[in-house]
Amino acid sequence: MATAPPLLSIQQYLHTSYSPDVHFVDGEIQERNVGEYEHARIQAILSAVFIQNEKDWQIKTVVEQRIRVSVGRVRICDIAALRADAPREAVTQTPPLICIEVLSPEDRLARAELVLADYLSMGVSNIWLVDQNHPGFEHAARRLSSNP
Repeated sequence: MATAPPLLSIQQYLHTSYSPDVHFVDGEIQERNVGEYEHARIQAILSAVFIQNEKDWQIKTVVEQRIRVSVGRVRICDIAALRADAPREAVTQTPPLICIEVLSPEDRLARAELVLADYLSMGVSNIWLVDQNHPGFEHAARRLSSNP
């Protein structure tokens, strides 16, 4: 009879560096799709907009942040906006105001929905899923990047 691979503890995960960083789900490591130009560019543009408005919106913007969505799960959010007065946590445990995930061409919607469901169950009230392959995306991205 085959035995299941040993599960990783949350403490082992939190004290290990991964490059690129990975999700931790119930004792298992889940790799993420990262590193492609379009994904990185979208992430940079959205981050810049949020950073530019941090004072007015009373937020702090973080990119590729570990967010502990439950006792046994940590997700890596592409972009998150935290309340300016939220505690500064090495691994975010206070629900962000917004979590933004950018789909890569290799990503599957069903897998992204699992990540978004974790943010929702944590108490995140604003969740965006940016799909660069959606027909209206290019127009919206041009408008966003041209705003002062």
